[in-house]
Amino acid sequence: MGDERVKAEALQILGRFQVLPRLVVFDLDHTIWPLYCDCCSIGDSPMLFRHARGIMCALKEKGIAMAGGGRSSTPDIANAFLDKLELQSMFVTKEIFDSWTHKTEHFQRIQMTTGIPYESMLFFDDEHRNFITVSKMGVTSILVDWDGGVNLEMFKLGLNNFAAKFAASSTDKDEYPR
Repeated sequence: MGDERVKAEALQILGRFQVLPRLVVFDLDHTIWPLYCDCCSIGDSPMLFRHARGIMCALKEKGIAMAGGGRSSTPDIANAFLDKLELQSMFVTKEIFDSWTHKTEHFQRIQMTTGIPYESMLFFDDEHRNFITVSKMGVTSILVDWDGGVNLEMFKLGLNNFAAKFAASSTDKDEYPR
């Protein structure tokens, strides 16, 4: 399925929801691309998982902000790959630093930079520990398969979970999460 077809399907999926996240955060390694930057060199040619670009293009068209957050001891390689894949402009902010930090630190910085509350964020990652920690912050988090990354099925699951969480938290109020 090509990027345009994925984008069209992702837009259809987005259109089914009345409540959408204000920010979608993507881990990098084994979430948007099938590799670990720590095992690559700047000269390598990266590729994305087959649905990643189409999903990102749909989010951008819908006006939903995106951020990148990755733990890596080689942030220069991660940034070079984002350049090569022409993804830098997709993100309103990126937090790519030391592989020994916690995702909570990434999200604290993302929240401070964007001003978007955790409850208005959707996060995709392939690591269970990040899924657990970030979920505890109030972020709707989706654990993707390390060998499949973000795809349309996981995207739909994320939007479903986000909408369900919003519905459960807004029983007394009729407002969008701010």
